[in-house]
Amino acid sequence: MIVVTAPTSQIGSKVVNDLLDTGAALRLIVRDAARLPDAVRDRVEIVEGSHGDASIVGRAFEGADAVFWLVPPDPAKTLEEAFVEFTRPAVQAIRRQKVSRIVAITALGRGTPWQDRAGPVTASIRMDDMLMASGAAFRGLAMPSFMENTLRQAVTIGKEDVFFGPIRPERKLPFTATRDIAAVAARLLGDASWSGQEEMPVLGPEDLSFDDLAAIISDVIGREVRYRQIAFDRFKQQFLDRGASGSFAQGYVDMYRAKDEGIDNATLRTSANTVPTSFRTFCEQVLKPVAASS
Repeated sequence: MIVVTAPTSQIGSKVVNDLLDTGAALRLIVRDAARLPDAVRDRVEIVEGSHGDASIVGRAFEGADAVFWLVPPDPAKTLEEAFVEFTRPAVQAIRRQKVSRIVAITALGRGTPWQDRAGPVTASIRMDDMLMASGAAFRGLAMPSFMENTLRQAVTIGKEDVFFGPIRPERKLPFTATRDIAAVAARLLGDASWSGQEEMPVLGPEDLSFDDLAAIISDVIGREVRYRQIAFDRFKQQFLDRGASGSFAQGYVDMYRAKDEGIDNATLRTSANTVPTSFRTFCEQVLKPVAASS
């Protein structure tokens, strides 16, 4: 039995579909089962509730061989509360139920000069340390920025031909598509042969600057799209305006500042940690239709 958390998220939903394609037995922890597609709901066990709730994870992890762990952080909380305290009940349940394997979504940055001052990255690493302390075999899929982050600005891309961010336009960074992250996670969850504890970077096929992203988007949608850098103060205010706590908003400033300074570039790309989906392919298949309908 494989337990999947956050099964309606961008990554979690793809993990579910990939595992169902292999015939795996799945148990999903979901706040609202009605949000699951009928084709999924009819083929899985469902535990309804939050995976930050001790009673929920205690029940869901019973008899589980593997768990996919993804924390969708609550912006109203501090990062410590959103990542570390949210995960604490799961660690206790993993020990109690003797879950064998954990595959978690985490961030690049361990062992770098930014490890202790990168907001959600720092919180994710602390979360991973707790999960590893459970004694279960562990793989932390260490992510750069997601290609899907551009979808948050699909309306401004579609209507104003511009998107914004605090990172320098010329700074080249790795980006990864969630479909590739999910594929790696599903492969590990379905493979009972691995052991030990380690992080596994998952990097898209090339480093790109935000000017590069703008050029690719322009080429795909057929008109010029520009990237415009904004000040970190304005970036923080956007989080506050959406109801984030001050510490949560500052944490994202710290993370993006670390990205601008090179935290995501500290990991060497190899054939083993590189996944196939290019940003151009992502734009053609995902971003272009969304921007066109915005």
